[in-house]
Amino acid sequence: MIANGTILALQLLLAHVLTDFVFQTPKQIQQKRTKKGKSKFLYFHAILSGLLAYTFLQQWQLWYVAVLISVTHFFIDFWKLHQPEDNLKNFLIDQFLHLLVLSIIWLLLTKNTSQVIPLLLKMFSSKLVLTYLIGYLIIIFPIGFIIGKATQSWQQEIAKENEINSLKKAGRFIGIFERILVLTFILSNNFSAIGFLIGAKSILRFSDKDKDNARKQTEYVLIGTLMSFSLTIIVGFLMRQIVLQ
Repeated sequence: MIANGTILALQLLLAHVLTDFVFQTPKQIQQKRTKKGKSKFLYFHAILSGLLAYTFLQQWQLWYVAVLISVTHFFIDFWKLHQPEDNLKNFLIDQFLHLLVLSIIWLLLTKNTSQVIPLLLKMFSSKLVLTYLIGYLIIIFPIGFIIGKATQSWQQEIAKENEINSLKKAGRFIGIFERILVLTFILSNNFSAIGFLIGAKSILRFSDKDKDNARKQTEYVLIGTLMSFSLTIIVGFLMRQIVLQ
């Protein structure tokens, strides 16, 4: 008897989280990267991934699931170990492949494979899903582009007067995350949190007031922030209006 689909997914996910993030130390990871295919921990790690999943599932006739998870986990990790850099991109690909394997196993065990395509078709025919998808894409990409172009001249003026000591693309990612938060607050009727977010960002920016061109930098950031918040709020209210129609 196969467990409930949600419980099954949680069991597989728990086994993966424990294997990759709890029962694996930085020292062991470094050993894997150094010795690669000769690392004993690589084999132990792969076996553990299947063993934990098998234990949590408690379906002893599903021994082949444990074997499949262990084998695929080994080859995915083996691929990652042979990449030139251990960076975020390779980490995300590694985790995506692990989760893809677990998703396929889940679909096969719950016999939901035939429902995948109808579910996707239903999702992309849903006004709610389409509205949310388009809304978040708009505030992440087009609005970021608009703000960048609108404030480009001021950014160049500040850069000419004094070299900006800042992380590469930090402002861009800060803007993306703040717009995601603002839109989420609007859609969840949590408007007061928007004011808290603005206040928190203002405190951080005014801590730089001792710099030579602090006033211009503060004005530049304030303009960008207000544009970012204003456009996101407009998109948020338009989304709410569309969903309520």
